[in-house]
Amino acid sequence: RQSHRTITKVTTAQVNTTSIMPPAQSVQVFGKKKTATACAFAKQGRGLIKVNGQPIELIQPESLRLKAFEPVLILGQDKFANLDIRIRVKGGGIIAQIYAVRAAIAKSIVAYYAKYVDESAKNELKKTLLAYDRNLLVSDPRRCEPKKYGGRSARSRFQKSYR
Repeated sequence: RQSHRTITKVTTAQVNTTSIMPPAQSVQVFGKKKTATACAFAKQGRGLIKVNGQPIELIQPESLRLKAFEPVLILGQDKFANLDIRIRVKGGGIIAQIYAVRAAIAKSIVAYYAKYVDESAKNELKKTLLAYDRNLLVSDPRRCEPKKYGGRSARSRFQKSYR
């Protein structure tokens, strides 16, 4: 018995029908404070800033909301008008996370301007941010010191007695 094989011929017209879209203009940066890490993904958009899926306006506690807003307030809303920033933050405490978020926002706009806009605009942004607070672009190297034996903490010692 002879097996029947069907051969389908694919033409080049069928293969090239998918339209090739240009890749979205995006940058990914990290902001850190102590053990909190915020990963910011900035791309062309309409001015949304979200932290863990929620708008930045809903950050808790309210007293620290302005701290996370600082890069936007310093540079002005117009710089963020055509930029969507999505931030994932984990680790650390509440305050460290907010400081990591603000660093990620500041670094993301500088990186976006460096990659897709011009160098002079990037340098202007960088100079403005550094003049306000250096920790927006440069991470703080301070870490918790480990405890040693012979005392309650890293530096304090148990009281010495001679009898």
